[in-house]
Amino acid sequence: MPKRKLDAAFCANATCPPPRKRVDYYDTQTTGFVLEVRATGGKTYYLRYQDASDRQKQMKIAAYGDITFDQARKRAKTLRSEVVLGQDPAAKKAKLKAVPLYGDLAKQHLADAKTYQKSYATTEMIMRVHILPRWSKLRLDEIKPQAISQWLAEKGQTLAPATVEKMRVFFSRTFELGLKWNVPGCEINPVKAVSKRKFNNKRERFLTSEEAERLLNAAGQSANPQMRNIVALLLLTGARRNELLTAEWSNVDLESRTWFIPDSKTGQPRYVPLSQTAMEVIEALPRFKDCPYLLPNPKTLKPYVGLKTAWDTVRKEAGLPDVRLHDLRHSAASFMINAGVNLFAVGKVLGHADHQSTMRYSHLANDTLRAAVEAGAAKLRGDQPPSL
Repeated sequence: MPKRKLDAAFCANATCPPPRKRVDYYDTQTTGFVLEVRATGGKTYYLRYQDASDRQKQMKIAAYGDITFDQARKRAKTLRSEVVLGQDPAAKKAKLKAVPLYGDLAKQHLADAKTYQKSYATTEMIMRVHILPRWSKLRLDEIKPQAISQWLAEKGQTLAPATVEKMRVFFSRTFELGLKWNVPGCEINPVKAVSKRKFNNKRERFLTSEEAERLLNAAGQSANPQMRNIVALLLLTGARRNELLTAEWSNVDLESRTWFIPDSKTGQPRYVPLSQTAMEVIEALPRFKDCPYLLPNPKTLKPYVGLKTAWDTVRKEAGLPDVRLHDLRHSAASFMINAGVNLFAVGKVLGHADHQSTMRYSHLANDTLRAAVEAGAAKLRGDQPPSL
């Protein structure tokens, strides 16, 4: 372990004496500063030191010739000061090298989401189309809040606010999972520093009885033979579209007039009571051999994966181009409430996880109650009460 006062001239002329394959020259001025000289002629600057556990560590500074001697000494002094202050430069460098690219962690995120998400297709699409093209090649620790904020702002110029918010949520979820899995670079979630943009995405459209009738008539003329049954049962049960499209005969009890939904959006199973009208629709449904579904595509005997074309035609023919398929669920709730059913019961039928979801219909309940007190006031005055 020869010691020398390392300088530019010595390093330029240093050789490895035969028969040795390598020799280390330790500097007498900067502790741990080493010039490694190999028999092949290659030379490298290092800093060698003891870590907090008294284990010898080595930190490569640079290959000789890549930087000047003065730069190498300056770097050695900087690293030495970190060691004196209790840090471990080699461990720090190894940790940085261990930080994966966002794209690598995103693959794990998607694999995790696929195991439980009902809306996995949406997550995968947003990742593939919007998030990965911008961030997949960056290390996790290179992703900063300012860049995220600018990216979301740019996306907001062409995409709906709800879509941009989903991007923000999914992006943040990757870092949360990384923290949970102890992935280097996820100690700080940069998305959390980006403010959520406020927007009102709630759109409520309630059909009148006359509009519902028009819609049913138009559905009866659809090229899709199941369309009228689908529209009717959505209006009569308040079920979600996918709940109805995947419903099976084994979960319908014709005697007790109930439909069991084993796996809903909230993750909780529930029973939906069936009205006499709903029972008549169900009993008239065509049955297909060896097919478990109530409303399958007659051609494939599988649940419909999309109804966009058929639905667009139906609502256009009904003169209701603004009505979404999901509005049939809202309308089912409004019909129940306007018939005097309380919010708690409506929430149970719809399968809401909490009362807050049902409170969006509170104004409909108020209208019904207001009509009731008006009827009472009219009776008190001796007037003919208005029709409820």
